Amino acid sequence: MTSTILQPTTATTATAAPTTAESSAMGWSHDKLRFSCVDNIGLKQLWKLIALDTSNGKTSTKSTSSSSPAKNTITADEKLKNTNNNSNNNNNENISYENITDYLGQRDFDAPSRMSLLKFLAINALELSAPATPVLLQQQQHQNNSKPSGWLQLSGHPESIVPCASGVVRKRVSSFSDYEVLAYQQLSQEPLTSRIVPEFYGNIQLESGEMFIELQDLLKGFKDPCVMDIKMGCRTFLESEVTNKTLRPDLYQKMIKVDANAPTPEEHQQQAITKLRYMLFREAMSSSQNKGFRIEAIRLKGKPPMKDLKTVRTSEQIAQTIDQFLNCKKSVQKELINRLKHMRSVMEKSKFFQTHEIVGSSIFIVYDDTKVGCWLIDFAKSRPLPENVKVNHRVEWIPGNREEGLLKGMDELIHAFESANQKQQTTSRKFLQI
Repeated sequence: MTSTILQPTTATTATAAPTTAESSAMGWSHDKLRFSCVDNIGLKQLWKLIALDTSNGKTSTKSTSSSSPAKNTITADEKLKNTNNNSNNNNNENISYENITDYLGQRDFDAPSRMSLLKFLAINALELSAPATPVLLQQQQHQNNSKPSGWLQLSGHPESIVPCASGVVRKRVSSFSDYEVLAYQQLSQEPLTSRIVPEFYGNIQLESGEMFIELQDLLKGFKDPCVMDIKMGCRTFLESEVTNKTLRPDLYQKMIKVDANAPTPEEHQQQAITKLRYMLFREAMSSSQNKGFRIEAIRLKGKPPMKDLKTVRTSEQIAQTIDQFLNCKKSVQKELINRLKHMRSVMEKSKFFQTHEIVGSSIFIVYDDTKVGCWLIDFAKSRPLPENVKVNHRVEWIPGNREEGLLKGMDELIHAFESANQKQQTTSRKFLQI
């Protein structure tokens, strides 16, 4: 599915336009409705907007002709207009069911279409009456200090992702020229590559000055899903992040919380380490350094997320974690293996991946009882390569060569899921023999 890309705007407030498919045919699914947040459109106006759109521009009425209506006859259009005008004086006044019914009765609708629309309006009345502007939506979320029902964020800064509308999330950026913004713009231009990453809907700047990119909500449509976040690469930090040789006590404290014996005698005496020392320690303590990926967090159906997985390192520990996550669902396992292999193939052929260093990205896996999803996410640390530098994403990192091990991680991750699948098949055969 292709998506509309919006360039950065200079207006104080901007909204991402709906995709072509959405604008050409508005279906009765609330996840396809993306109304403008610029104008504070009320519920009554939205209802009228929907009804007018559904009529496809037809203006025929049931009881009137092309001539003017009788003096004492008030059409449904006029009734609805009067109701809207009155609402300016009384914001608590609700448009009546009869108004809508009369209005639809005079449009060119058959009975099933009218009932479908009325049912849609009833189901979505609460959603459509939500605060209309992003600022109000943002303020309400900050005031309530809560996320919508079903909201889940396994990793990353809790304020970096903001739920926006049905099927859309906003990710905070410092500017529209950030590397992640540029990455999504370029990724969305490659037909195959755009399908292995979240859909990119464009940029938006709120009246407060905050800037976001709008992305596909990867949890949309899933019910109480199992979720896994896997950090990719043998190196998950930029070389520029570890050039500072300042000794840091905070990183020493982080190290000893994971392994009190990890610091050298000199580091124990100083009670401080450099950032490079800590980052290499972290990669070595997890499976990142050897396998090119590490499981950051998982969430199982009906349970809170498990995020303390920093020391899941060995093949056996990884297999146990994958087994726990998949819960013996063979169909899910096979689909994920196929999806991961397809993603690897796309990355190997993609111009973007051939010309960029991909650091700190993650494989995001989600499934429930009916479907499976898998995407590559997070491109804040992606950097374009100098023209004279080539990478294959599998070679060992040496400072300066810009290799990060992304595809090595894909190879190892696929192998881990295949091994788990073979283990399950062996266990099943033994069970049948018994």
